[in-house]
Amino acid sequence: MQLIDGKKISAEIKVEIAREVQQLKDRGCKTPHLAAVLVGHDGASETYVAGKVKACEEVGFKSTLIRYESDIDESTLLNTVHELNRNEDIDGFIVQLPLPDHISEQKVIEAIDPRKDVDGFHPVNLGRMVLGLPAFISATPAGIMELIKRYGIQTSGKSCVVVGRSNIVGKPISILLSQKADPGDATVTLCHSRTRNLDDVVRASDIVIAALGKPGFVTAGMVKEGAVVIDVGITRVKSDVTKSGWKLLGDVRFDEVAPKCSYITPVPGGVGLMTIVSLLKNTLIAAKHEIYP
Repeated sequence: MQLIDGKKISAEIKVEIAREVQQLKDRGCKTPHLAAVLVGHDGASETYVAGKVKACEEVGFKSTLIRYESDIDESTLLNTVHELNRNEDIDGFIVQLPLPDHISEQKVIEAIDPRKDVDGFHPVNLGRMVLGLPAFISATPAGIMELIKRYGIQTSGKSCVVVGRSNIVGKPISILLSQKADPGDATVTLCHSRTRNLDDVVRASDIVIAALGKPGFVTAGMVKEGAVVIDVGITRVKSDVTKSGWKLLGDVRFDEVAPKCSYITPVPGGVGLMTIVSLLKNTLIAAKHEIYP
């Protein structure tokens, strides 16, 4: 069993990005600028955004954090999105999800200029990805693909199951792995809550992507010997043994599943760290106008 070390790979990519940012600055180009909009005080969102701000500093980006209380009205948030669209100094921005129930997440996503949609959630970017055109790829699927690539994991001709059909992870990664590319060319099954004989489908697969947000859902009995297991789940649960009072759990029961795997990602230390560096890569691409000249 080989551990897929997201911490190691994300650190390598940050060094690569920082080097390219310095080259841009040396040529007199503008410094890439990433903005984030945070609504409310959701614990996980606070953690993610803080990580993104810190990562920007590490690679030499400018960063802007815009905060609102959870009672902000939808029109005010949409006005902020439009202002960020028009701000020429900002290359890309995100509106951290989830949003309060009274705000339409889809309306906010569609209001973002696709050229600045470094989260890769806008229908234009999703559509371009499906067609195999240059696009901003959602950060988590992009991070997964980067891990697979850097570890030299063979996907061509392999059977792959994706458990979870979210628009942010499940659907995009199923498309990316099935496309004619490297990594790619896998035969992908997308499973969900209505899938019959789910255990059998997972057990028959060479590659398992667990992305449903249920801690410990994938057990040893569901995974065949030699499988590659990518655990996307990150769920905060209370803990009496940590200083913070909580810990992170993945969708896979790591201790029992890992001995059966050829490769596996841990939680934490796996996919989550790759999500942030993928966002940085998208911002650098936006700053260089490589997708939308």
